[in-house]
Amino acid sequence: MRQRDIFWFWLPLFASWLLMTAEGPIISASINRLPNEVIMLAAFGIVNSLSVTIESPIINLLATSTALVKDRASFLLVRRFTIQWAVALTAVAAIVAFTPVFDWIVLGLLDTPEAVATWVRPGMQIMTLWSAAIAWRRFLQGVMIHFGETRKVAWGTAVRLVSSGGTAVSLTLFSGWPGVIIAATSLMAGVTAEALYATLAVRPLQKKYLAPESPVAPGAPLTARELFWFHLPLASTSLLILLAQPMVTFSLARLDQPVESLAAWPVVFQIMLMARAAALALPEVVIALSERQNTFQPLRRFSLNLALVVTGLMALFIFTPLAAFYIYVVQDMTAVVGALTESSLVFFLLFPALATFISWLRGLLINRRATKAVNVGMAINLGVTAVVLALGLLARWPGLPTAAVALNAAALGEILYLGWYTQRILPAETPLLRPVKVS
Repeated sequence: MRQRDIFWFWLPLFASWLLMTAEGPIISASINRLPNEVIMLAAFGIVNSLSVTIESPIINLLATSTALVKDRASFLLVRRFTIQWAVALTAVAAIVAFTPVFDWIVLGLLDTPEAVATWVRPGMQIMTLWSAAIAWRRFLQGVMIHFGETRKVAWGTAVRLVSSGGTAVSLTLFSGWPGVIIAATSLMAGVTAEALYATLAVRPLQKKYLAPESPVAPGAPLTARELFWFHLPLASTSLLILLAQPMVTFSLARLDQPVESLAAWPVVFQIMLMARAAALALPEVVIALSERQNTFQPLRRFSLNLALVVTGLMALFIFTPLAAFYIYVVQDMTAVVGALTESSLVFFLLFPALATFISWLRGLLINRRATKAVNVGMAINLGVTAVVLALGLLARWPGLPTAAVALNAAALGEILYLGWYTQRILPAETPLLRPVKVS
């Protein structure tokens, strides 16, 4: 397989992630142009973290759908599984948003300042159906990726960005609503529009590959038990990934400059998300293309080159005026919060490259149905994150640099474990990093 073939398969998925990561900056830039922006930005960061944590069990439905939907029977089974998760997570979101559980989490566990917590609740209430919309569109996107329609995934994200960004800008200019209300409404508008688009975009594939008269995929039919045990480690992995965000929020609230750090963190996180867009598009590429013959070396080469490119681009952003332009002009951040954001970026220089290696290894393992190993790797990641953050709290290290060191060390620990496990299950003649000998 040629590098250009991988590139053109990967590019629409990368474009999708990149467009998706633009959503947060548009919304935070809108908040920064409204009254009480520091409090509103801090509240939006917590709303976003909690909402994404609740949806975590279904984030990897994209990988599950890509790997397992191969015919009509498997499509219907995974669809029913998706709906069940959507209903369950909507119930969880409602409990958090509308009951005293909110106070226990936001005021108790997260120790959020009262001025910020007051605005978190209405944001969470608006986001009640967030998980259901995400579950549905990720399931359908996996179907598109499996059948090679990656461009439709990118177009769906464009629909989402136009909807969320348009809502944010319109409400900022004309509504007079508080920033966090605008942010939550915009996010819900975006994911709802994308879910509707995915529903329409997948119909031609249903008629072509998933109709009642379509051929049955080779091999034993997928069972509900197999689906459950395949997805469960991935659901746990997603939950562990996203638990890191509340852990960081918890630490920032207890270290120096808590309100300023909580206001800076969403923007730092958005920059890291944009920097990792190339890596986040990689697992499904590896899962889908590994089904073909002789793809291990080309995919490995593509992943290593991608890590080098994203590191170079990250350095260009950090060490040139681009970072200051983005922070102070695009995001219009205050001097104090902006300086805190800018000074912390250097600690994240290698983070996108580490994310690329993790994505490659996860894709290899998921393709081989070794999802438990992916889960263990993320558990190691979360454990390292917790240890480093705890050390930072004890030693009273600066807030955002502590978060950066924790996340980098955790990523490195996960890479070491995933690399070791992947080498165990690869054929003896296929070394993970050394060139494969051709006889």
